[in-house]
Amino acid sequence: MAREFQRGHKAKISDLTPGTDLYVGVQIAAPGLTFDISCFGLDAHEQLSDDRYFIFFNQPKSPEESIQLLGAQSGDTESFRVTLDRIPAAIQKLSFTATLDGSGQMSQIGPGYIRIVAGGEEVVRYAFTGSEFTTERAVMLGDFYLKDVWRFAAVGQGFDGGLDALLKNFGGEVAEEEAPPAAAPAAAPGFAPPAQAAAPPAFGAPPAAQAPQPAPSFGAPPAPTPPPAPQQPMHAAPTIAAPLAPPMPQTPQAPSPYGQPHQPQFGQVPGQGAPPASPFGQQAPAPYGQPAPAPYGQQPPVGMPPGVPQGMPQGVPQGAPATGAGLQAALQPYKEAATGQRWTPQNQQLMRVDLTMGGSGVLARQGSMVMYQGKVDFGYKSAGFVGRAVGNATGQEMQLMRCTGRGQVFLAEEGSHLHPIELQGDAICVSAESVLAFDESLQYEVRRVEGHGIPGGALFTMQFQGAGTVIVKTHGTPVVLPVTPTTFADCNAVVAWSAASQVIVSSQVRLRRNAYPGHSGETVNLQFRGAPGNFIVVQPYEV
Repeated sequence: MAREFQRGHKAKISDLTPGTDLYVGVQIAAPGLTFDISCFGLDAHEQLSDDRYFIFFNQPKSPEESIQLLGAQSGDTESFRVTLDRIPAAIQKLSFTATLDGSGQMSQIGPGYIRIVAGGEEVVRYAFTGSEFTTERAVMLGDFYLKDVWRFAAVGQGFDGGLDALLKNFGGEVAEEEAPPAAAPAAAPGFAPPAQAAAPPAFGAPPAAQAPQPAPSFGAPPAPTPPPAPQQPMHAAPTIAAPLAPPMPQTPQAPSPYGQPHQPQFGQVPGQGAPPASPFGQQAPAPYGQPAPAPYGQQPPVGMPPGVPQGMPQGVPQGAPATGAGLQAALQPYKEAATGQRWTPQNQQLMRVDLTMGGSGVLARQGSMVMYQGKVDFGYKSAGFVGRAVGNATGQEMQLMRCTGRGQVFLAEEGSHLHPIELQGDAICVSAESVLAFDESLQYEVRRVEGHGIPGGALFTMQFQGAGTVIVKTHGTPVVLPVTPTTFADCNAVVAWSAASQVIVSSQVRLRRNAYPGHSGETVNLQFRGAPGNFIVVQPYEV
């Protein structure tokens, strides 16, 4: 049972839970107001000496990922994952804050809280209301602080300024707006809208919401701002510059519209109608199937020796075919997507797991690995009762393999759509046939739903609980429905449901079976019951 804290209460983390992998949830809201919820990693002097430990919407994790911003989930406005035993020794305190984005004051907020969840159970909660504040525009909610051991304190202290003033209070610096021509430093986070790559994709969301953003084209500059020199070298060897011919008068040309560079049409011989040079720093990608202009820093100068096709990068042998640019444009949409997360969808049917993150192995169906990089060990994982139970239901034992090591593994199975479901203390039931892989850190057990008419005599599901990710596979794009007193689903079409739902086998359509001899019809359904907030997930497919 969770301990209720009041303002000023403190406790050792070890007295609350033996775990060090914690979920921190914050709930704060007010009509018409927007909040920025952040975490400041402070040193022994309670100063932000390393701005990489200022975790907010534009910097969602620390370098070693001991502090991660997870986004809104499980009824929380914002949530974090904190791994105490991975926090560097220089960080002595974590301060969780909420600030107003825009006009308003903290006295307008409704009932809110900050809570800690460990091992799937809420261990402490500090609740607050707007009546505790007046004109403040920020509030320090709670602190993790190191005093011999890690402890937690319910703070609830108001602060007059907003996020900028709070950042300066902790010794940080607010990034100023820079002029467009100046080169922006890559490591300085700005107050831009957050990149949602850190948040797990919602289960059952449209495919476009889960598809990773295309990687930048090969050899393109890292940012559209025109730096004085390329930020990254194109090759390991220095670029070979062709001898310059005497300057020839040229008429400046306007930049081409995006996606429509002036270059030979499809089917023309390279070198006929050489495209004009794009404006500095504004190179646009070529349409599919057409040669792309040379990357930044490799534009063929006027007077290039004959025989070198226009658009070919310098340093490439002249006898090489002029198909490099076209290949780059064609392959660009299919490049590997690396978001810095443990699980990353590459497309709707392919999932990438980075074993160097998370500190635990992955259990996956045997045969689901399509490729891996790095040093990865694949071991047989005895399915035990789980495999035997699923084998009785489906006629095929669920054989698992254990993936460990340091590398990346790509998983898929028969072109099924894959959906990563990240659990932070909550639980979900998934049909055993719909499970592709999951983190070994999750707790799982087999549940049996018995009923006449179900293939094999029963439906076996796996209930997952804890902190980790489950990869669920479906035939097509599923739909998520709320559980009502009259919610029924075909046992072969249902994929998953909330663990708190009650499942009952129902046989209500015997007339169809009798009216059409030899036709099974829809004789067996599963009825779901539960309180508001429960759900089921159904795929557009049945056996």
